[in-house]
Amino acid sequence: MLKATELITAENACDATLTLPYESRQKSRLRASLDNGTDIGLMLPRGTILRGGDCIRAEDGTRIMIQAADETVSVARIEDKMLFARACYHLGNRHVPLQIGDGWLRYLHDHVLDDMLAGLGIRTTTEQVPFEPEAGAYGGGHHHHEH
Repeated sequence: MLKATELITAENACDATLTLPYESRQKSRLRASLDNGTDIGLMLPRGTILRGGDCIRAEDGTRIMIQAADETVSVARIEDKMLFARACYHLGNRHVPLQIGDGWLRYLHDHVLDDMLAGLGIRTTTEQVPFEPEAGAYGGGHHHHEH
C-alpha cells in the first residue's frame, strides 16, 4: 500500500488520480483506493483539506492528483442580492459548508435546508457535481510545500 504524507505543488503531470467526496477530502488520515485500484493510506498533516486539483506525494515518490467526486448537492440561483445574503446568512448560521459563486450557492443536499430556503422564497435544484465549499474564516486555505 502506498503511503501519502505531503501536499505538493504539481509542476508536471501526476502519476495517478484519487477521486474523493468532500467528506473524505477533509480527513488527514484515510485509507482509500486510487482510481487505478492501488491502495493508499493518507497520513497528511492534521487539518489538511484536499481540493480538486491538489497533488499529494507518496513516500515512494508517486504523485497523485486529487479529484473532487461528483456529489448530490442543492443549488440555489438567486439574482436578488439581499435575498442571496439572507440565504448565506441562514445557512452559515447553521455552520453549513457552502460553495458560493456569482449568483449561486450550493451545499450538500439536505431537504430540511431546501425547505428552509423555500420558506425564504428561494427555489433549489439538485445536481450531481463536485463540491468545493469555502475554506472558512479561520481555514486560510492551505499551503503547498515542496521539500
